[in-house]
Parts: sequence; C-alpha cells; structure tokens
Amino acid sequence: MNKYLRFAKETAYEAGRILLRGANKPHTIDRKGIVDLVTEMDLKSEKMIYRAIRKAFPSHSILAEEGSSRDTDSDFRWIVDPLDGTTNYAHGFPVWCVSIALEKCGEIIAGVIYNPNLDEMFYASKGNGAFRNRKRIHVTNESRLSDAFLATGFPYDIRETDIDNLDNFARFYKTARAVRRDGSAAMDMAYTAAGIFDGYWELKLSPWDTAAGKLLVEEAGGKITDFSGSDFDIFGREVVCANAKLHKQMLSILQTG
Repeated sequence: MNKYLRFAKETAYEAGRILLRGANKPHTIDRKGIVDLVTEMDLKSEKMIYRAIRKAFPSHSILAEEGSSRDTDSDFRWIVDPLDGTTNYAHGFPVWCVSIALEKCGEIIAGVIYNPNLDEMFYASKGNGAFRNRKRIHVTNESRLSDAFLATGFPYDIRETDIDNLDNFARFYKTARAVRRDGSAAMDMAYTAAGIFDGYWELKLSPWDTAAGKLLVEEAGGKITDFSGSDFDIFGREVVCANAKLHKQMLSILQTG
C-alpha cells in the first residue's frame, strides 16, 4: 500500500471517529442554502483533515467542501468531504461518511470512503483494485435493468429548478427493481463499487462528493460517465455508474428526456 493511500485511510478513520463521538448529540446547524446544511462537526472534521494533510504533505494543494482549500500549484491535490450526508448526520440517521481522494496532475490516484457507523473502509489506488475492509470488491454482474437495485439523490436547488432529477427518478422507478435515495453520494458510489447497488446516477454534485467514489467504481470494474456517455469529470454536473451492460441501459433511460 502506498504512503498516500495509507495516509488517507488513517486520516479518514480518525475523522470518522471524531464524527461518531459527536453523533446523536445536539448540533449547531447553519444553512448554506434552503436545504443545504453544515454542522459544527463538518468543520471539526475538516479542520482535523486539513491539519493532517498540511503536516504530512505541506506542499500539496487541498480542495475541501467547507472552505479549507489551499492552492500551492502542486501536482498533488487532496479532495476532501469531511462529512458526506450532513443532513442525515444532523437528524441522527446513520448514513454518512468521510471521503478523501488524492489527485495527481488531474488524475485521481487514491481514494478512501469511510463509513464509521458500520466501520466500513472502502479504498482504492490507481491500478491496484478496490477494497472494503481488506477484501477486494467488484461491481455487480447484473445485466437486466428490470432486476437492478439502484441509488440516486436530488440536488439542493430542487425547489428552485426544473432540472431536479425527479423525471429520471420516475422513469427508473417504473423500470428497475427498486431505487433508493439515502442522502450520501459518496456512500452510494462506494456501495455501487462493492456490488450492493447495481448502479447509481445523480446530478449537480461537487468534486468532493465524487472524487474518491470515481476511483472506487473504476477499480471495481465499473463504468462511470456523464449522462451523454462521455468521460466523467469530477467537476462535471452528471454522474452515472454501473457495470458496462447495465450502464448502457441506464444511459438510455437518462437520455429519454
């Protein structure tokens, strides 16, 4: 295991323990938008991760959700979501995680998603496969959309726009076996990589939501693109991932509208 992946795992674990100790306690909740929340624990987790990166890799850049970003003009950039699933966390719903990825010259080379509630550590490094608690994982082999168990989410501006994913949700719900919306994009991508979900799609996400998940899905043998089928960009606004056969069927649904 390379030093970057080892560091990401250790740091995600420590941040997860901090969050777990603070779970189910009263929180200070602020709003970044109508339904987009941030708690004092998001900030506490991000501060810990930021300091750890600065200490271990002082020359590296950092892109973090809650503002602890730093551009050093380095080839390396850490992409951090200190608490993905903040609304779940704030309400005591135990579906949330820590996501940390490392990008080198625009390519994700290491990614970790840690779910403290089940002590699940998902991790991958470029070219070395994807793992869940030291066991190698693979995307599902499901080839029929009618038998597929899918996941998705909805954008924070759902009350303000017609581009809200509700049309896609309706089409998939009438086509697939089931669709789940659990409120954590990173967890959805990790579970797709692990073959729990057969596929996942969403729109209007941010780089820290998808950077680690992208590598996990790819290293688990999955295909990940935007809705047009073009290469997925963590700075893009659309993501769909599954095994190759199911991915093609999911694209046909997403392109219907």
